[in-house]
Amino acid sequence: MTNPLRIGLIGCGNISTSYLARAKNFGAVSFRAVADINPATAQARGEEFGVEAMSVDALLAHPEVDLVLNLTIPAAHFEISSRALEAGKHVYSEKPYVLTVEEGQALAKLAAEKGLRIGSAPDTVLGASHQLARKLIDDGAVGRVTSGTCAVMSPGMESWHPNPDFFFLKGGGPILDLGPYYIANLVQLIGPVARVSALTSTPSKTRTIGNGPRLGETVPVETPTTIHALLEFHSGAVVTLMASWDVWQSDIAPMALYGSEGTIHIPDPNFFDGEVRITKRDEAAELPAWDHPLGPPNREIPEGMVADYRSAGLADMAQAIVERRPHRCNDAYALHVVEVMTAILQAGEERRSVEIETDCERPAPLGINAAHALIG
Repeated sequence: MTNPLRIGLIGCGNISTSYLARAKNFGAVSFRAVADINPATAQARGEEFGVEAMSVDALLAHPEVDLVLNLTIPAAHFEISSRALEAGKHVYSEKPYVLTVEEGQALAKLAAEKGLRIGSAPDTVLGASHQLARKLIDDGAVGRVTSGTCAVMSPGMESWHPNPDFFFLKGGGPILDLGPYYIANLVQLIGPVARVSALTSTPSKTRTIGNGPRLGETVPVETPTTIHALLEFHSGAVVTLMASWDVWQSDIAPMALYGSEGTIHIPDPNFFDGEVRITKRDEAAELPAWDHPLGPPNREIPEGMVADYRSAGLADMAQAIVERRPHRCNDAYALHVVEVMTAILQAGEERRSVEIETDCERPAPLGINAAHALIG
């Protein structure tokens, strides 16, 4: 693209560095400004990446900002996205997109009135491994998907995050924080969800910060931290989802889908890449050649090198606006995921099944050629 969309970033916390660092992979976007409720935080982030820092109000009014990237805490997503739309800017939000279906519907109505678009993370579903899994499922490699298992389990993040409070308040918890990766991937692989049921628990009412200047301080836990959910899809598939911040060690695989003709093992959807394995009935099968550009490892973490192409969804949205086509990480898709997550929490609290009222199309696959078109 010769005229990238000009991006203004609001919310200069930890995740902002990933967007600012990885956006250089994509030609569809160019950062023009950053802002934060804390001016010093915005100034530091702007100096780090060579982007102008300003107040939130100034960024929303800036004539050279086409799209606002909303990286605020989840409780502020609706307010900031609303203000950006009112200011005539497109919006792309970090997950979870909103905290209630009503908020998402209000944003959709406002965007339609203004002729603007909304997008939302996660965009890991566009990564090489998850798009390979999509191709295999679409090609019928395992037959009809009938069931599946997903698991995201750890002891929580208070041991490493210096300010983990919001993770454990209403609007946080493993379902709303990590669930978007898993549920969004399930929806793009096998379609929308029809109903859910769940059991939830909160084994510990406080957490102790294990890192940073607040070391030893306790924070309250106001949301379930262990969730076992059942998801029934419109396709007829039934998937078990386990999400917990009360588990020290687990050998359960992140995601597996079971079909009438075989099984596909899918890596952690929190990342863009990882090993995909497939069996035909009970025998291992070969994978097709898959030279997808959103797969090569490009970032080092304590566990080793990983593929990190954060901003892919933002870039696809920017490109789609220019090309006047649907963008993949769109608001209807994100809102459906939000309803599934909030319905899981409701089902756990009320000990019953909950019908899902929103619907969405599976986003278009991002094949090898389409992914190369995103790379700047």
